[in-house]
Amino acid sequence: MNVDYAKQALASQPFSVLLGARVVGFGDGAAVIELDVRDELRQQNGYLHGGVLAYAADNTLTFAAGTVLGPQVLTAGFTIDYLRPAQGDVLRAQAHVVQSSRFRATCRCELYTVDNSGEQLCAVAQGTVRKVS
Repeated sequence: MNVDYAKQALASQPFSVLLGARVVGFGDGAAVIELDVRDELRQQNGYLHGGVLAYAADNTLTFAAGTVLGPQVLTAGFTIDYLRPAQGDVLRAQAHVVQSSRFRATCRCELYTVDNSGEQLCAVAQGTVRKVS
């Protein structure tokens, strides 16, 4: 799989399209997905909703695993720790494969918010992705 395939795969996910997610890095056991922070993605205190961060972690973990397992993969499970409120202009999720076998991969993801003052780590996630037949 290459980055063009990954972009097409993301574009085929209606929820990803709704959020405006985009693949900005893909290959060699890693993936990066970004989305612009918009008002309708915020919670009542003005921070990016935790569900949006969880979506980004889930998808980016799975895309990273897909670089080593192939395109037919599903998330088997993941955990996320929210480190600070997510504020910024862009959410960037960066995932990489920690360990893989023929049928499973364990991946780690760091989520940053980015604005003109730089980037700030707001959450970390780890998950397992499995190959489907």
